[in-house]
Amino acid sequence: MIWMDQLAHFSTLDALALGGLALSWLCLGFLIENPPQARPSVTKLMAQYRREWMVQMVARDARIFDAQLLGSLRQGTAFFASATLIAIGGALAMLGDLERVMGIADDLTPSTVPVIVWEVKILVILVFLTNAFLKFVWSNRLFGYCAVIMAAVPNDPSDPAALPRARKAAEINITAARGFNRGLRAIYFALSAAAWLLGPAALIGATIITCLMLLRREFASQSRAVLLLPDGPDQHTET
Repeated sequence: MIWMDQLAHFSTLDALALGGLALSWLCLGFLIENPPQARPSVTKLMAQYRREWMVQMVARDARIFDAQLLGSLRQGTAFFASATLIAIGGALAMLGDLERVMGIADDLTPSTVPVIVWEVKILVILVFLTNAFLKFVWSNRLFGYCAVIMAAVPNDPSDPAALPRARKAAEINITAARGFNRGLRAIYFALSAAAWLLGPAALIGATIITCLMLLRREFASQSRAVLLLPDGPDQHTET
């Protein structure tokens, strides 16, 4: 069969490297979003602060700050969606000019491989970029839903509908942030997939580096240590 002949152009190491990339992307995302209770991730910790944000919003008479903050979040998702769309266009342009890509790759790692190999490698990058774009677009829309629900929260904290609607806004906000984070991770792994152009060993190395970087940021970063500080008096204040 034709597709079997095309797969023959890829080595076992290529298959292992690609499988490791996909498995790392899926498993790392699951671990970040469902961390052990004893060691929460930054994403999980920030979700609690998002819930607290909406609770505090109920008692705020002027909600200009909340509107501006939500607006900045929507701008961030719109920026990354636009940037990802440009990157998708660049990857499609690479598919249309493979001779130049092959020439650059040959300068770095001289080899003779058919065009189908380069097409598959670029298509893998496109898959990650497309996933990231869709996540950013959906995140932007969810932040819009959150804005509408926030506007529907009564200004009177004693109103029985105030806290339930604020909690709804919080959960929509958390879902939007989850989509945004998934989009960012897809971009990180798209950059890792680009290393496959240099060979399977480069892809394995890039995947390992990406995983270590994301794990450090979510489970061993300074920002996480700050989030875990107790909400009491300043521990560094002299008495």
